[in-house]
Amino acid sequence: MVNPEQLIDRLRSRGWRLSAQRRVVAEALQGDHVHMSAEEIYSLARERLEEISQATVYNTLRELVSMGEVRVLLADDGVKRYDPNVAVAHHHLLCVHCQTFKDVHPSGDDGVELPDAERFGFILTGMDIVFKGICPECQLVLGVQDHQ
Repeated sequence: MVNPEQLIDRLRSRGWRLSAQRRVVAEALQGDHVHMSAEEIYSLARERLEEISQATVYNTLRELVSMGEVRVLLADDGVKRYDPNVAVAHHHLLCVHCQTFKDVHPSGDDGVELPDAERFGFILTGMDIVFKGICPECQLVLGVQDHQ
């Protein structure tokens, strides 16, 4: 679970001014498997602080991403989702129907390698792996089953 106080403490240690608006955005990013869109974060932040503006939420998210405190995930629907779980390396599972992301930690060899010949001179800084499927709720709606 992403603890908002840990995020807030990290932001304070970086000298980031923590206004009431910024605080409610950080607090909205708490919980397990949090991968909300900016609109969802704005809606949640407004419940806590009615006068917060959409621009403030977008600006705060942009700052958090540039600081490396939040990752951006792009769902198949083209909507950006924000992942505050940056402390623990993980991959994602995406429902191709409802666009829900889940954090996953696959078993087995986690060392996906990219040979030098395939790097085209790039210095590797990370990787993103997204497994895709249909979540249990959408399986019910769509009337599909896993036939493994």
